[in-house]
Amino acid sequence: MSQYDPLIDSAAARLGNALRQLGLRVTTAESCTGGGIAEAITRISGSSGWFDTGFVTYANHSKVRWVGVSEEDLQQFGAVSEPVVRAMAEGALLAAEADLAVAVSGIAGPEGGTPDKPVGTVWFAWAVRDRGVLTQCRRIQGSRRDVRAQTVLHSLQGLIAEAEKLAVNRSA
Repeated sequence: MSQYDPLIDSAAARLGNALRQLGLRVTTAESCTGGGIAEAITRISGSSGWFDTGFVTYANHSKVRWVGVSEEDLQQFGAVSEPVVRAMAEGALLAAEADLAVAVSGIAGPEGGTPDKPVGTVWFAWAVRDRGVLTQCRRIQGSRRDVRAQTVLHSLQGLIAEAEKLAVNRSA
């Protein structure tokens, strides 16, 4: 059990409540978390009402095959990059026929970092159907387990923020 588990559980429940109220579905495209975001979402009872598909695209060829990342972007920018997570989020949204998507790609460590992309570098993308994609890069400190857990938590928090924006727009 991680120190982040209670925060992750709370965020997943909050996301589920928001999506249920809005009648929306979410999908995930995950690399460095290995399915951790989808696992957190499905910890919540009733999650089949807002989640039915997630993509664990740990290998580059999986990113190309399942969520439509271009081989050119992978070669030019690397898997841990804004163009790749943007494509992952857009591709997952389309493939899953969902309303919201989150994508993550990062270097959880302890190996694999470079001077340009040190361990703890994680790119995030949140896509909303017919509204575009928001991307963000974070440098997360801690062990591999910490990096992965904080990535899951931040991903859920971003989805909550996007769902809340949709709720405000619907009520306006």
